[in-house]
Parts: sequence; C-alpha cells; structure tokens
Amino acid sequence: MTTQREYAAAVMEEWLSHPQELGKKPAKLEIAGEFDLHDLHYYIFKFKKSILGSWKVAVCGGYEGDGLGHCGHIYSEMEDYDPSTAQEKCVAMVEKIRKYWMERAKEQEEGDDSAKSAGGSFVGFVLLSSPEFDVERFRAVLREDWGIECPEDAANPRSERDGIALAFEVNGMMATVGLMEAKVPGGEAEYWANSNFMTREASIAAAKAHQAHLLVAVLGRGHAPLEAGELFVKVACACLKAPNVLGIYDCGTVWMPEHFMESAMVMKEGEPPLGDLVFVGLYRDEKGVSSWTNGMRSFGREELEIIHSSRQPSEVYDLMWNVSAYLIRHGAVLRDGETLGFTADQKLPLKLSEGVYVEGQSMKIGF
Repeated sequence: MTTQREYAAAVMEEWLSHPQELGKKPAKLEIAGEFDLHDLHYYIFKFKKSILGSWKVAVCGGYEGDGLGHCGHIYSEMEDYDPSTAQEKCVAMVEKIRKYWMERAKEQEEGDDSAKSAGGSFVGFVLLSSPEFDVERFRAVLREDWGIECPEDAANPRSERDGIALAFEVNGMMATVGLMEAKVPGGEAEYWANSNFMTREASIAAAKAHQAHLLVAVLGRGHAPLEAGELFVKVACACLKAPNVLGIYDCGTVWMPEHFMESAMVMKEGEPPLGDLVFVGLYRDEKGVSSWTNGMRSFGREELEIIHSSRQPSEVYDLMWNVSAYLIRHGAVLRDGETLGFTADQKLPLKLSEGVYVEGQSMKIGF
C-alpha cells in the first residue's frame, strides 16, 4: 500500500465516522479501485457499517500526483457496492461535489459572504525519531492538560507495519491521530523547515532526522474554524510531549515542540492560539521585504502576501500578523480592489492574484 493510499484510507474512515454519516468507524473498509478524473486521482472504497451488513460504495480524492493533499472530494450516497458500476457511481458523486463548489464559488464572486465561512479542517505532521506511539501516554496527557477524553475504543490497531490510528469525537468535531512508519513524503518537511526564520537551523535538523510521523487532523464540520483549530492545537500538544518527538510540520513550516506548546498556553487564559495556526514568513532580497501567511485557508480566507516592500522587516511582519489576527478573530473579509487600513488615513490597496510564495491565489497587500 502506498503512502497516499494509507492517507486516503485514514481520511475516508474519519469521514464515515462522523455523526452525520455512520456515526462510528466502519466495520470494514477497503480500497476497491482507483481512477483519474479532471487530472486528479481518486480512490474507490467499499465499506460495511456492521460485519453482517452489505458493502457500500464511497469515493475519496482528488489527489495531484503523489501528493497527500486532496481537494475534499470525499462522499458516499450509502448505495450498495457493485464492482460493475462502482466507478460510474463514484464519478457521479465527484461531479455532484464539483457542481456544488462551483455554485458556491459563483456565489462568492457575486458577493455572498456566507461562502467565505468555509474552513475548519486542520492537519499537521508530528515528526518522530522512531516509529513509536504510546497511546496510553497520549490519552493521559490529553486528559490532564486539556480535560479531553480519548476513549479506549477510539484505537484502531492496523497491521504492525501500518501502526495505530485513533479517531474520536470532541463536542461534535472529529479528531484523528495516526502513526505513519515513514518520513513525510516528498521531502516536504525538510524543504519547508527552511522557512522558519526564528529557529531555522533547529527546524532543519529536526526535519532531516525524523524517521516516522504522526498524522494529526481535526475536522470541524458545522463548527467555527477557530474552535476546530483550538482542538487541533490541544491534540497536537498532547502528541508533542512524547519522548521521541522532534518537531511538528504545520502551516508550511517546522516548529520546535517547545515553541508550539508555549504558543498554545494562551488558551489557558482564554486566548486563541493564533501563533500555532498561522505562520507568517519573511524573505528579504535586493528588491525589498516580502511576507506571506500559511494557515489562513483553514479559516476560509485567502492567504496573504506582501511583495517587495521598502519597509523594515519588523514593520512588514507586524502588519501581516495584525491583519491575520483581525480576520480570524472578527471574521472579516478582504475584497479584491478595495483598501485596508488600521487608521483613518491608512489605505493599503488589495489585489487578489496568483501567489508568489504560496500556492494558488493570495490577497496581496500593498505596503
């Protein structure tokens, strides 16, 4: 089984376990095929709600190449699985999802702010020096530090090679932790560790040294993105207290465990852990200072960029951080062609265009 297949199976199990779907983990779940559609890759699943129940069909995708990030096409009409019609049904489900999101995109273009409220899914990779995950220790830390119970029946032992997966519900949100006995694929962690200008050398060393990782995810369907983000940080912090932890690859960078956990402590005072949910990058060259965010899309917002500013790095960083925090805390929306300002006289132009330091589009702030 390839790494992408493992992730697809974990995501599919998480989706099916949600109260609005099966309400529990499927009794059986298998990949029954795969196909390509619109230049993306999809997996056909068959599953059973109970051991004696009939097989049902579901789909998960679409993936670009060998990447682990998918575009959210996860669905099942709970129809019976038939190998002769499974792919046809999966294609129809994908097209249904695509149609829905194209309609939402059209509403957004027409100024429907409600379409901006998407988000609430958070994923991170806890880097490990060895392929070990002490489930009981994790449960104890999660309970003692954050008052969150992870029930014993949340554990789903897989094969010895595949490790252990946990899936549990907290206030209607789904949280998962899965041990992957391999490095984060594609050298992503090693590459993006360079972006952490605060602890660059230590972050790079942690990324290079890791031999396995924990996939930590929270799906906050129907909840405010910030609520889901706080749960993600709490679960990640419980993982970070393990003795074989080196760091966490999250928000397009690699954090040191102590840095991530220290930033999380603001929750004890009732403040949101924004420092763990959004990363603000900085880069300076002969053209000026540039900055970008990574993490805003989990809140249903475009990533932000400032390109080639003549201001000091500290000024650029502070502006990006303040704008990010304001958008998350107040649910504000930035619009292409308008201006932004924190004073009556400040009018910073906004432009939505292809990202320079981030994938896809970003909202450029003229500063």
